[in-house]
Order: sequence, then C-alpha cells, then structure tokens
Amino acid sequence: MHRNQWAALAAALAAGMALAGCGMPGAPQPPSLNLPEAAVDLAASRAGNQVALTWTLPKKNTDKLLLKGNVTVRVCRKEGAGGNCVAAGGELQFVPGTVGSFTETLPTQLAAGAPRPLSYFVELKNHNGRSAGLSNAAIVLAGEAPAPVTGLSAEVRKQGVTLRWTPAEESSPTTVRLHRKLLTPPAAKPHEGLLAPQPEPVEQNLLVDRCAPDGRNGGCRALDTNIRFGQSYEYRAQRVARVTVEGKTLELASEFSAPVRVEAKDIFPPETPTNLAAVATAGENGAAPAIDLSWQPVTDTDLAGYAVYRREGEAAWQRISPSEPLTPPAFHDTQVQPGHTYRYAVSAIDQGGHESARSAEAVETVPNP
Repeated sequence: MHRNQWAALAAALAAGMALAGCGMPGAPQPPSLNLPEAAVDLAASRAGNQVALTWTLPKKNTDKLLLKGNVTVRVCRKEGAGGNCVAAGGELQFVPGTVGSFTETLPTQLAAGAPRPLSYFVELKNHNGRSAGLSNAAIVLAGEAPAPVTGLSAEVRKQGVTLRWTPAEESSPTTVRLHRKLLTPPAAKPHEGLLAPQPEPVEQNLLVDRCAPDGRNGGCRALDTNIRFGQSYEYRAQRVARVTVEGKTLELASEFSAPVRVEAKDIFPPETPTNLAAVATAGENGAAPAIDLSWQPVTDTDLAGYAVYRREGEAAWQRISPSEPLTPPAFHDTQVQPGHTYRYAVSAIDQGGHESARSAEAVETVPNP
C-alpha cells in the first residue's frame, strides 16, 4: 500500500476512535419551567379570631433544580367542601428552604355562627405566576370561639403551682388549656449519667376538663405539680371546645389570656414528723439511764434530717441533737436523771435549711434504779 494510502487509513481510524469515545448528542431538552415544588406540611391553628399558618418552602423546583430567587406565596381558604379558594391577604415573598408563616384575623362572617370546617392552602409561584398546584389542606373551625379565660393567677405552693381563674358563663362544656413556658435558661451542660435529671421541656400544656371549685373566691383552680423549684414559669390559659364535624373531632379555641409569671422558690419546710414515741431504761447493771426516741420518717425528697428538742416541766425547749441534722428517725438520749420526767418533740429539716414545726410531744419518766 502506498504511503499516502496508509496515512489516509490511519486518519480514518483515529476519527472513528474519537467518535466511539464521545457520546452522541441527544435530543434537545425543553427549558425548566422553574415551578416550585408544592408545600406538603402546611399546618394551621386558631386562637380566638386569629389563624396562624406555617409551612416549609422547598429548595428545588419540580425539575429537581435549585430554585433561584424568592418564592411568591398566595394564601387562600375554602369554607366547606366546594367553592373557590378565596385569597387571604396579599401575596408574600419567601426565601427557598426557609419556614413560611402567615397570620390573619378572620372576617366577621367566618368568626360568627356555628362551628364549620375552614380549609387553608398555600400556592407557591414562580416569577411568571405559575405554580405546581395547591398545598395540602390545613383545617380549622370557623364560627364563634369560646369566651377567653379571665382572672388567671398563679401561686407557688409546696405541692406545686396553684392556678386560679374565673369560671365560664357558657352552658356548653369547654376544656381549659393551661400553657406553661419555662423562662429560666436551660443549663449549658446538662448532667450526664443514667440517674441525671432529664432536661425540662421549654413549653408544656396542662388540660383541665372540668372546673375544680376554688373555695377562696368561687372560681376554678388547678395544681401544676410538674414543676422544679428554682425555675421561673409563665402561664397563659385558653378555653377549648371540641367539635365533631363530618366524623372528625376538631378544636375551637379562645384567644389566650394575659400571661402570669411565677418564680418557684422553695421556701417551704418539710412535713412535721409524726408518731413520736419515747421509752426509758433505768440503767441497770452499771449502764447509764437513757430514753430512746423513734418516729415516723418524713418522705420529702429534699429531706436533710431531723432535730430533737427536750424540756422539763414548763421550761424552755432546748435542742439536744447535734447541729447537723440526724439522718435516722431515732435518737438515744443519755443525758437524763432517774426520777425525772422529760418532754420531747422532733422537727424535720430540708436541704435548704427550712425547718418544720415541732411534732406532738412525747412524755417519759426515767425510773429509779
């Protein structure tokens, strides 16, 4: 083969190998419409005549490409099953990937009358005003809300926080939701270990299904026993009516009451010891006379111990136990004289140094040998 023919063949082979190593161009793809993915986690709540919505903005469009620029959001609502989705407020702008929120005051016609379903939706639009459709429905109840709670007060007691409020004048039964918020910042480094206390939730709810009469002023009361001394709390209350609509139980809640705050300081002494008993021994066989005391243990969780007091006749009480509280519920008194009569009383002391009232007296006479 001629030299020129060999060169032509080599060039043809090289071109074929180059084509084999590269993909052939496919059919042209249409440009992305950049439609934001529809929201799927829309949630709604109503308190009084205010409806609050929250949802998550998507990061990508329906072509799985990252969204560019803000997302336009339209909020709308439907009363009942049919009809158009009526706009609620103007259009909003949100950054992709963030949490969106919206609050509106219900129009007069929706805040009155019998309870009925009211569905909210959000529609996420691109720059051309096009969307991938409405979000999931978030349902609240339209209609007249229960009357708000009035006269809320809070008082710290040894057993917890006592909450009081004015009873409702409504004939229909309502539940009272007591919302508690922890105001004290949580510890930076919680204690570790299996027995370490669990962090306290920042927000909690206490539901009161019926009014427990308060003998102080004829109102209602409840006791929040799930507190921790040394913390500060804020309480708010709202009435909640449970309504069954189309086989589903929904809540219609009043607006929240004005907040009340308490600082849960432990200034309360332990329970007073009970069942104090005294037994004297004459001190035979060279032993000194003595009186043995025992009593029912106190079950306070922060108990440090006990103090023992004694007197003769109408003399003043004197503490005869050591300065450090006694741990066991018993005491052996050897500083007694035969033929003398002694009166005893016991108190309990907690870790904060608070001392209870003295127990009922126990009287004992040391026999003569």
